[in-house]
Order: sequence, then C-alpha cells, then structure tokens
Amino acid sequence: MEKIKIGNSNLEASRIAFGCMSLGGGWNKNPISLQDEYKAFAAVDCALENGINFFDHADIYCLGKSEEVFSKILDKRPKLRENLILQSKCGINNLGKTPYYDFSKDYILSSVDGILKRLKTEYLDVLLLHRPDSLVEPEEVAEAFDILKTSGKVRHFGVSNHNAMQIRLLNKYLNEPLIVNQLEISLANSSIIDEGLNVNSNTNPGPMRNFGTLEYCRLHDITLQAWSPLAGGRIVDPKIEKYRKLNITLDEYAKKYGVKKGAIVVNWLLRHPAKIQPIIGTRSIQRIKHICQSSQIKISREEWYNLYNLVEHRKLL
Repeated sequence: MEKIKIGNSNLEASRIAFGCMSLGGGWNKNPISLQDEYKAFAAVDCALENGINFFDHADIYCLGKSEEVFSKILDKRPKLRENLILQSKCGINNLGKTPYYDFSKDYILSSVDGILKRLKTEYLDVLLLHRPDSLVEPEEVAEAFDILKTSGKVRHFGVSNHNAMQIRLLNKYLNEPLIVNQLEISLANSSIIDEGLNVNSNTNPGPMRNFGTLEYCRLHDITLQAWSPLAGGRIVDPKIEKYRKLNITLDEYAKKYGVKKGAIVVNWLLRHPAKIQPIIGTRSIQRIKHICQSSQIKISREEWYNLYNLVEHRKLL
C-alpha cells in the first residue's frame, strides 16, 4: 500500500488507517469476551496483511476496552509496536451525568497516562484533541503538550473535528505545529469539500462553517483524516432512497475497476489531492480486504464529480 507523510513529521503512514473504535466489543462495562478478542485479533491481522500500519484509538472507545484489547495484540507480538503508528484521542469526559469536553492541562495529562496504561506502551506517536472545547485555554494545552513531549509520552500532536480558526488559535500558543485534523468526510458528509465548490454560488448544499479548513490544512501541512468514510455503510445501501441513484453508478464503477462498491467510495477520498487519509472502522475481514483495494485504483476526474453530483442534495451547475 502507498505510504504518505503525516503532516510535516517523519511518520510514514499507510494511505488508509484502521479505526479501532469497535475492537472492544461494546460501550459497556462488561469484560472483553473471548469472541470480541478473537475478532479484534483477526481484524488487526487482516489490516496488517493489507499494508495498514496506522491504528487510530480514542480513550472513550468502548469505554477504554478498545485500547485494552489492542494491548493484548501487542503483548503477543512484542516486535510489532516499533512497526506501527499509534494514535489516540482525548478531551471527551463521558463518565459523569453530563458528558462534556475538557482540554485542561490536568485532564489531558491524566487522559494520556490512562491511554498508555491501557495500550501498555511507553509512548503515542500522535495524540489528538477529540472535539473542540468551548472553554479551552490554549496556554494550558501548550503546557500539557510540552510536558508530554519532553517526557517522551507523545511524539506528535493534532486535533479532531476542528475548523481552521480553532487550529490557528491553538497554534498561536503551541511550540510545535499540529500535524493532523481528523474530520468526518465522505460522499455522505462532504461539507468540508462543499464549501470550496460553492464559492459565489446559489447551489450551496448546506450551511458552511468550515472557514476554509480544507485549504488551511493543505497550506499548513496538516494531514486530513476522514472518519466514517462510508457513513457507517449507509452510502452503499441502495435501499436508502437518497443513495439509490448513487449506488447504480457505484455498481457500474465497481465492475469497471474490478472492486467492491466500498472501494470506489473510499477511492473518492483518495482521489482528492489533499491526500486525505481515510480511517476504516469495520471488524469484518472481507470488508477490510475490499476497502483496501481502493488504494490500487484511481477514478477519473469526471467520475469523481459524477459521484459527487449523484448525492441527492448536490448540484454543481
């Protein structure tokens, strides 16, 4: 599989990343079952066999169990860690009555200690701030990042679900640039792309609040990661009326390129010159194999725009 540099770092990552959200089996306090452990091992093995070396976590995934089960994989393959890029996220506190976001220095430091303990690793390659915190004090974030960097616990930093102005605000105080912004991007949710396509146009398909985020990230060497690139599988479901016409064309392109529909959908992201890194989150071995085929094809410019136009609410001209 093709490799890309993450931001301006020296990290060489697979073009497609593996999202570990579902590896823990469920968002409950039940112990990890042997069946879930087996599925996690099989999914990670399949990802590795198909050239994926980048694995994305978050401290809240399955209430921490996704990181715990991943540590079992590392335990049984001691040499594997040095060949992987591990990323995790923090900043969402969902343990109380009211979930809230917390980018305070103490919370970030405590969260990272928990992540490292669950993963049983000495460091993270990348740490992301998970969701924008309206009460963020950038000076505290900078202090936390400096401590984590100096201690060797985290090597690089980024954000998730942030717009350009929020990144600019953080970067004003940070001592090293953010290298990742992870956003929901897909044919089903392409607002970050829509914004640029609808400049000075009355065909605006939705509210634009991205503030040139895509272009900002490209200008500042921030890798865009796409979570939910297949919209949870909905985009390839012909029974959903608004995707019915799209699926007719997806079937046509899949036949032309000798792949499954999911590979065409993911290649729509890979085709973009921003070098978007899709994060796939399935535990299905067959789906992992099929989606990884997207890195072996390249749809045409006309096909890219055709797929864009076939989503119900869009029309370029």
